[in-house]
Amino acid sequence: MSENVLTTESLQRDPDAEGYVDRKRHLWVLSVLWPATPLIGLYLVSQTGWSIWYGLVLILWYGAVPLIDAMFGEDFSNPPESAVPRLEQDRYYRVLTYLTVPIHYAALIVSAWWVSTQPMSVFEFLALALSLGIVNGLALNTGHELGHKKETFDRWMAKLVLAVVGYGHFFIEHNKGHHRDVATPMDPATSRMGESIYSFSLREIPGAFKRAWDLEEQRLSRCGKSVWSLENEVLQPMILTAVLYAGLLAFFGPLMLIFLPIQMAFGWWQLTSANYIEHYGLLREKMSDGRYERQQPHHSWNSNHIMSNLILFHLQRHSDHHAHPTRSYQSLRDFKDLPSLPSGYPGMFLAAMFPSWFRSIMDHRVLDWAKGDLDKIQIQPGKREFYERKFGGTDSESVDTAAAK
Repeated sequence: MSENVLTTESLQRDPDAEGYVDRKRHLWVLSVLWPATPLIGLYLVSQTGWSIWYGLVLILWYGAVPLIDAMFGEDFSNPPESAVPRLEQDRYYRVLTYLTVPIHYAALIVSAWWVSTQPMSVFEFLALALSLGIVNGLALNTGHELGHKKETFDRWMAKLVLAVVGYGHFFIEHNKGHHRDVATPMDPATSRMGESIYSFSLREIPGAFKRAWDLEEQRLSRCGKSVWSLENEVLQPMILTAVLYAGLLAFFGPLMLIFLPIQMAFGWWQLTSANYIEHYGLLREKMSDGRYERQQPHHSWNSNHIMSNLILFHLQRHSDHHAHPTRSYQSLRDFKDLPSLPSGYPGMFLAAMFPSWFRSIMDHRVLDWAKGDLDKIQIQPGKREFYERKFGGTDSESVDTAAAK
């Protein structure tokens, strides 16, 4: 695949950059098909009778996609800047994001119908609930892409898709909170070096909701309106979720009281996993006036792994996204010397669930990023002395020695 992708250097040498063609144009359809994976799994169960297909998403997400990422490697190519306006105006890319919204609803409704009408063991029930949770958790990715747009239709589509997994406050929290505070101690969605994902989740999940609610309360107060107004953009998707889940409960019975919370919780876990790995240990420098430096691409961990980017609308080019949040996925760029993840998100999500493994992968990379200076890293409280003992001095020789351990 890498032979068919234009390199950054060849594009920069190309005098006719206006003739640029996105070699991945049709492959972005994989981001649309991914939410349908639970439905494919149910079809395979119906045709073969094999229970393993209830866990199709689990098998692909934690097994096959990391393997394909390792096999095909990374794509470092960028569109030339002269081609970006044309890419941004091409409605094809936006329509793909719209198409994922009804697919997420279909996956949820059909799965709910299946568990209420088909005999299933506890293992089968759990496998389907977790599989659905993964893809619906990644509905947040569609909401993430559309939520940054200015058009009213796009913003409502973002709220609709976020309602599938009951995480509508992400619409406010991410855009107005996380993007402002990222890579600072004020951000509950930035993880610290030495902090496990389990500790992080207890800080991030309630902290994110509180920040979203406070931001909307402040905005509505300035407009002279109550926080309980229907103009509250945290309440709007929350109401959609309540109506959706109440409908599923009414149609498919009390089993939904178990099925829906499981898939929702695992959906939330996907966002927590993303937030955990995207800025692990990174810290923006505090300036003399007390403010933090403007965020730059190097304040986010980046990944150019091909397969996982194709099913996630380029979410993994997170560095450019944070530096330029209005850029659409097809226009996001790679930069030289970015802090880079050794695998795509699926592989890193798996590693994050095993704290010692994750730290063995990431801690020396954080230290390299900070050029050996622990003062430039966000460190979990109580872990500073541990890292001083582990990494020793702050000179480059010490860094190289620690990284080799």
